[in-house]
Amino acid sequence: YSPQKLINRPEFLRVTKQYLPHLARLCLISTFLEDGIRMWFQWNEQRDYIEATWSCGYFLATCFVLLNLLGQLGGCVLVLSRNFVQYACFGLFGIIALQTVAYSILWDLKFLMRNLALGGGLLLLLAESRSEGKSMFAGVPSMGESSPKQYMQLGGRVLLVLMFMTLLHFDSSFFSILQNMVGTALIILVAIGFKTKLAALTLVVWLMAINVYFNAFWTVPAYKPMHDFLKYDFFQTTSVVGGLLLVVALGPGGVSMDEKKKEW
Repeated sequence: YSPQKLINRPEFLRVTKQYLPHLARLCLISTFLEDGIRMWFQWNEQRDYIEATWSCGYFLATCFVLLNLLGQLGGCVLVLSRNFVQYACFGLFGIIALQTVAYSILWDLKFLMRNLALGGGLLLLLAESRSEGKSMFAGVPSMGESSPKQYMQLGGRVLLVLMFMTLLHFDSSFFSILQNMVGTALIILVAIGFKTKLAALTLVVWLMAINVYFNAFWTVPAYKPMHDFLKYDFFQTTSVVGGLLLVVALGPGGVSMDEKKKEW
């Protein structure tokens, strides 16, 4: 069997429908879970940083840290328990926007692109929650997928691409050139929705390997600043892997070449 036939086999699809969405959600919320826990253990440092950076006073700085802690951990619990998932996603979108401004990520292109890619994963999670909501009315006739869901899946796929743009290495070594060419080709396939599941699954394997190799924070002593930096990168990348796993589980959606091929 070719890889494409293997990924389309009914047995594979049954397994992915049962397990992949759970794994995808866990990976996707991992960066929020880690950051929420970090807010608890680094409460004073986070509060002092916000107070010093924005001169907002002790009370507002404390409110910022508390909002991040409760918002992220609460959102993670709702997503994993599959309760009020849409509200949880909107709350996590708000956390991303708040942190983008508070930590001046808006002016750092690399981190901004990664935050946008994280938002893409949340869009895919929203699309999945809409699918589950519709599945409750299985006996009701349907006119097909709703446009909002289709465009959420398209937006999620396109935003996930931004993560890979931050991983491109612009040097003349053979390995870097090969990695850039293969990665770019797979990125384009996911973005346009062509051979989407196979391309997304390949990117999952590739990105996990890169993540473990380059962001091995467990090899750096906890007291060194590089430990936190690598840890942040590791969990953000893991969240994007979760978004790609949702693409594998859900498919590309209506706005994609894979879907259009069915009409030809």
